[in-house]
Amino acid sequence: MANVLIIGAGGVGQVVAHKCAQVEEVFENITLASRTKSKCDKIADMLPRKIDTAEVDADDVPQLVKLIEKVKPDMVINVALPYQDLHIMDACLETGVHYLDTANYEPPEEARFEYKWQWAYQDKFEKAGLMALLGSGFDPGVTSVFTAYAKKHHFDRIRTLDILDCNAGDHGLPFATNFNPEINIREITANGRYWENGNWITTKPMEEKRVFDFPEGIGEKDLYLLYHEELESLSKHFPEIERARFWMTFGPSYLKHLEVLQNVGMTSIEPIEFQGQEIVPIQFLKAVLPDPASLGPLTKGKTCIGNIVRGTKDGEEKIYYIYNTCDHQACYKEVQSQAISYTTGVPAMIGAKMMLEGKWMKPGVWNLEQLDPDPFMDDMNKYGLPWHETWLDKPFQ
Repeated sequence: MANVLIIGAGGVGQVVAHKCAQVEEVFENITLASRTKSKCDKIADMLPRKIDTAEVDADDVPQLVKLIEKVKPDMVINVALPYQDLHIMDACLETGVHYLDTANYEPPEEARFEYKWQWAYQDKFEKAGLMALLGSGFDPGVTSVFTAYAKKHHFDRIRTLDILDCNAGDHGLPFATNFNPEINIREITANGRYWENGNWITTKPMEEKRVFDFPEGIGEKDLYLLYHEELESLSKHFPEIERARFWMTFGPSYLKHLEVLQNVGMTSIEPIEFQGQEIVPIQFLKAVLPDPASLGPLTKGKTCIGNIVRGTKDGEEKIYYIYNTCDHQACYKEVQSQAISYTTGVPAMIGAKMMLEGKWMKPGVWNLEQLDPDPFMDDMNKYGLPWHETWLDKPFQ
């Protein structure tokens, strides 16, 4: 049985704490820490068993080291902001503990997320005999495992990969984001990018649109091409892939509000002077938008996230669709969070469990698609993210 430190007390941190608390045979001792300890205490009060809480500034490596040395965890589960990944990795190296996150590093001053900063830690973690698992959320995370599973069981070669992320939930508010507004808006307003024939193709934001008929009663939804971090790791670790793209659904109301906010400069990451002090517009916008954690009791409907894989098996071309659907209200009933947080938090717990049980434990820095997908897929069915697979008659164009 293990001792874990969870850093981050937002919607995802709340789910991770709930799910780790449910698996007492693996997670014997749990500490939840964030900059605001009262948030941790509030989550702790919801849980079926006692966990410890602590205050820590994840931008402060000495503070992180001090907390880790006090808690003495076997591993750190990082569900703080992507800007803080490197600080937490540095603290883990200094204290000799394993590391896991759900999103790759992003520099605060630039809307640009890449794995290069974290992949550069490979030698440090390997020499220290420590493991760092990157992107153990849903996308990235489960979508990476889905790709590895498809290759292992259904394809000799993958030719094209399309990742489709649909949130068909409705919270009834004019405009809100389902996870951290700053990260969400930076991601959506950036240029689109996809991998094709060994090169990155760049598109303007929301330039490429498709329609897909989603299963389980969700129906047809508009999808827009975005750049997403797992495309970088999947194109590296599956070099056979000729084209890899990522798509996300957005409704017309969301897009109209976002367009207006962009036009008036509210989505900018460049600091401005306001009443004698420097502020970043998107950070101010984050402060006035609804807290994603508050959307849980309001949101109805489902999410559906999965992969469409086209490739060959024994010389025959096949088109395979693997996906998970989650019901917002069912998630809220279980862990008091909506499905976006749930679909990120559950894979974080499963990834940590894989490491602590020794199924995935190996020194170095790893993405999920580099590891055996089968035990992870088994635990998805066991811990709230059942997956489904089917064969399609035509490719996703």
